[in-house]
Formats: sequence, structure tokens, C-alpha cells
Amino acid sequence: MSKPSSEYGASADAIEYHYGTGNDYFALWLGDSMAYSSALWDLDDPEQTLDQAQRAKIRHHIEQSRANKAERVLDIGCGWGSVLFPLADNYKVPSITGLTLSDSQVNWINGLNHPSIEARLESWKDHQPEENYDSIISIGAFEHFTKLGMSSDEKVEVYREFFKKCHGWLNDGGCLSLQTVGYDNALPSSFDEFLATEIFPETDTPFLAEICKGCEHLFHVDLVYNHAEHYRLTLRAWYDNIKANRDACVAEKGEEEVARFEKYLRLCAYMYEVGGLALYRLTLRRIDKPKVW
Repeated sequence: MSKPSSEYGASADAIEYHYGTGNDYFALWLGDSMAYSSALWDLDDPEQTLDQAQRAKIRHHIEQSRANKAERVLDIGCGWGSVLFPLADNYKVPSITGLTLSDSQVNWINGLNHPSIEARLESWKDHQPEENYDSIISIGAFEHFTKLGMSSDEKVEVYREFFKKCHGWLNDGGCLSLQTVGYDNALPSSFDEFLATEIFPETDTPFLAEICKGCEHLFHVDLVYNHAEHYRLTLRAWYDNIKANRDACVAEKGEEEVARFEKYLRLCAYMYEVGGLALYRLTLRRIDKPKVW
């Protein structure tokens, strides 16, 4: 299978550089859901577990996108299927498509041979569905759509192309539930060199204003959360899981790789703690008759 092209954001090679570290390795610390994005925590419940918080996040996006009542759903940046399998098993959605640029993730999902689920090694830029969707979900992919060094106008142009495609893929009244890391009290120049080269190459994150500009006249913005604290808690939970399973992690990937991930998790948690990064969750509803394109 040929690798998807990437004109703007992270290439398939850059995605696989991080996410292809190893399915068994990630399974040691991500938790049962294999969700590699911020959970949705109940901040008043100190006994809540990572797996419970990840299930709450998944329910949030399914309900906000109205995928719980859908016939056809698209998950852009589907990871290891943390949303795909609940949609099929718990909500009985008959047709679910997941897009990812990671060979490891496609093989993981399709290897389970679920009749309602298809994972594709495909960029959103190349996707051409046979039929429209009722709902779209995208969790943790949007931050990979642009690269450091692009101007704000260039980033908005990419985001607008993404939202135009989503608009075209959705049936009338369809919803997109979007989750992305974003800049808060920081600038692209603040992007740590270690993260930019060793963890997430070919990646930049959006400002909230850039997201809104990109979807203007295409989607109603029905709901916006900045859940930065939720991502800090998630990163700490992952870090604790690595510590608890460190011998097994080292056996899978070696001391140097595990230490690299520990550094990355600590650094990102600090960025959320000091307000440099945001975690945006947006509910976007299709404008069926846009006034302006």
C-alpha cells in the first residue's frame, strides 16, 4: 500500500516515526482504551481512573457529533480505534471509517476483522467517500495538519481546506466533534526543540482564532471547551503507567526510548500547567447553505 501524500503537515513517515514506536509498547501505558489523546476527567472525583476518563471522552465526542444515532461515521486520525470499536459495539453504527497515516494502527484495527469497521492508510486530503457521512469525529489529528514555520494565514488556508472537505462529506445538519492541542499563552517560537525534532516532527498546533477562521461560514461553533487541566492529568497518568510498567517498557523499546518518552510527557504536562498550551474540544454543526465560501 502506497503512503499518503502530505503537502502541508506531518508526513506518513513523521507520523509513523512516533506512532509506529510499537503497538505492544503503547499498550503498556495508554490503558485499556488505547486512546492516545486527552481524557475527559471529572475534576471533582479523585478516584476516577484513566480508563474511566477515556471512556467519558469517547462518549463526549460520540454524543456531540450525534454519531450515536448515525448510519455512517468518519473518524479522522482514528489511532488504534478507541472510538471506532465503541461506535460499532455499543452504539451499533453499521458503517464506520477510520483514517490514519500509521501502518501500525491500520494493521492493528483491520487485523481484528470487525464487519462494521474499515481503517484506511489515508490522509484527509486524499479521502473520497462513496457516500456522505452523518457524523465526523477527529481527536488529536488536527495539530498535525500544519508545520512549524508556516504563517498564520498559511495555516488558516490548510484548516479551511479541511473544513471544506468535512462540509462536503457531511449530510445536511451533520456535526463534527473536534479535539486538538492548541496554543494558549505561547507562540510557535515557544515550541520546544526536543518536541519538534524528537517527538512530533513536521507538526504545529493552532490558535483558537485560526480554527474559527478556518471553519467560518462552513460550520456553526456550538460549543468550545479549553480542557488544558484534563490533558495535564492525562499526561501524568501515562507517565505513572510507564513508571509502573517500566521494566516491561524497557524490554519492548530499550532504556533510551523509554527515557525519551518520559521526558516528553513531563515537558508537555508542564506546558499545560503553566498555561502555554490549551486542549480544545469543539462541537461544529454544518451550515447547510453557506453565505460565503
